[in-house]
Amino acid sequence: MRGLAALLLAGAAAAQPLAPYTVQGDAIAAPLAGLAGDAARGRAIVANRQLGLCLLCHGAPIPEERFQGDLAPNLAGVGTRWSAGQLRLRLVEPQRLVPGTIMPAYHRTEGLRQVGAAWRGKPLLDAQQIEDVVAYLSSLKE
Repeated sequence: MRGLAALLLAGAAAAQPLAPYTVQGDAIAAPLAGLAGDAARGRAIVANRQLGLCLLCHGAPIPEERFQGDLAPNLAGVGTRWSAGQLRLRLVEPQRLVPGTIMPAYHRTEGLRQVGAAWRGKPLLDAQQIEDVVAYLSSLKE
């Protein structure tokens, strides 16, 4: 358990203000802080086992990463299944869509349960990183 905690701590964004957002239906339509995402940086975050930790639960079309999870939906084709706004909400506030999900809220600090003291008040990803991951996931078309 200590290893996972260290990985999560290493990936936690420095304490900084969260980008405000508005949920509309099942999406956050507007990019956080009006930022444009970069798919290459997003792919690196998804593949990074110390930052995004996405591959702990998800499989993804990242062939150089041999060990990928199968606890959650595979990310292949996710850009076809959901819009950028829907993907953004799934990253920022997944519990809104799937109550009780084990997926962490990557850009929230309030209203969370079972948050270790080291992570309180810190988002796992900052607004730019969220937008980079959204750009990458949006590029995954079937």
